[in-house]
Amino acid sequence: MIVAIASGKGGTGKTTVAINLALSVSAAGGPLFLDCDVEEPNAALFLNPKFNHREEVGILVPQVDAARCTVCGRCAEVCAFNAMAVIAQQVLVFAELCHGCGSCTLNCPENAITETLRTTGVVEGGAAGEIRFWQGTMNVGEAMAPPVIRQVKRLALDGHPSEGLAILDVPPGSSCPVVEAVRDADFGLMVTEPTPFGLHDLRIAIEVVRDELGIPVGVVVNRDGVGDDGVDEYCAAENVPILMRIPLDRRIAEAYSEGVPLVEALPEYRTKFVDLYNRIRQEVAR
Repeated sequence: MIVAIASGKGGTGKTTVAINLALSVSAAGGPLFLDCDVEEPNAALFLNPKFNHREEVGILVPQVDAARCTVCGRCAEVCAFNAMAVIAQQVLVFAELCHGCGSCTLNCPENAITETLRTTGVVEGGAAGEIRFWQGTMNVGEAMAPPVIRQVKRLALDGHPSEGLAILDVPPGSSCPVVEAVRDADFGLMVTEPTPFGLHDLRIAIEVVRDELGIPVGVVVNRDGVGDDGVDEYCAAENVPILMRIPLDRRIAEAYSEGVPLVEALPEYRTKFVDLYNRIRQEVAR
């Protein structure tokens, strides 16, 4: 079972829920943890994994052989991302815009285009106790997270048994990185806060995950007790189950600031996260 833990906005407690869920169920068979928030992965700060695998990842970008190129412009015509242009009888390649689709290479009538790997990040794998841990990290200045996320999922989920638990810490928001991370998940756990901003972004995230991708969702309300009843009313109207509530508690914030997982600082929460896991299984079974 693949559980994608997402949020419509940053700072709602998504990573907090992900790492504490993993720690709470680790005694039952060692879950797989994927930190797909590749622009700013921070789950490792709390889980302290030991890495034994590291590889660079990237995308294939075009390289033009000027001796064979006739400057026909076909490559620029087929590029949907404006990563190629023909100016003054010269083909220009904008590698930062390239999505690595290969259309230019396939459509070049002179076979003048080959592909070369442009490194955009790294993927690391290892273990944190009973938890198998993988994370991706984008290089500074890169704009496209999906290729790195795709490689994290490919390496981590290869051979992962369907009955095992995989927890994905998804990037915040609702754009392409979120879609790439959540795709193929069995359940989307949406972490929000009971504020107007939290509700606004929760709506958008649920529209993407449930309505567009067809993945069942549930909600964790973090910092419960602040804000208003907007999230509760929305979830009731949309038939979205609220599976857990985490109150606004100074002790939780203090533990987080020190890099201490919630279930270690306040052990009574371990049972609550196990209950959350069981409720997720029930929702998936439906």
